[in-house]
Amino acid sequence: MADLTLTIGNKNYSSWSLRPWLAAKMGGIAFDEVLIPLYQPGSKEEILMHSRAGKVPVLHHGAVTVWESLAVCEYLAESFPEAGLWPDDKAARAAARAVATEMHNGFLPLRRHLPMNIRRTPSVREIPDEVQADIDRVTAIWRDCRARFGAGGDCLFGRFTIADAMYAPVVSRFRSYCVRLGAVEEAYCTAIMTLPPMREWEAAAKAEPWRVENFEV
Repeated sequence: MADLTLTIGNKNYSSWSLRPWLAAKMGGIAFDEVLIPLYQPGSKEEILMHSRAGKVPVLHHGAVTVWESLAVCEYLAESFPEAGLWPDDKAARAAARAVATEMHNGFLPLRRHLPMNIRRTPSVREIPDEVQADIDRVTAIWRDCRARFGAGGDCLFGRFTIADAMYAPVVSRFRSYCVRLGAVEEAYCTAIMTLPPMREWEAAAKAEPWRVENFEV
């Protein structure tokens, strides 16, 4: 049994759960996983047993409880510096924190219109202007990070960091809804989707029996 326990929601739908799970896996951090199916009878009550916030993900590490995806990722980076979850360079680290926070706080039209649904048969969905604006901003971030900090690897800052964990659900969304991308963004999406932990998450998501109609668009 690991010292850490990460409580998450459905792997097919829970973008917030994917982020710290992927960060821990890519950082080689051992943890026990508790999965609570969301939007089912009793889901809320079961989640409240793990977190007063009533939301997933939530991390337990001894007497410490951390909730919210980015806060969990930050805690992992601080507790396991050898995992290298932030860039080593100060300027790159500042940029990585900025784009990770921007993802955490924003892009609501994109989230609502293109909900994460990993087992969705890829097909095009009409993109409203406000969603296209979010897509344009996300892809601009990716191009800028790759150009300025991407040497030495295929991720935003070369090697995998928390910034990639924060954008991994968006990568999944772009694939599910066949969002048109340029060469740089397409290569980045391929790099993320072929990470072994991402493939593990995807396989588990596709095997889940639960269906949430609100996310089946």
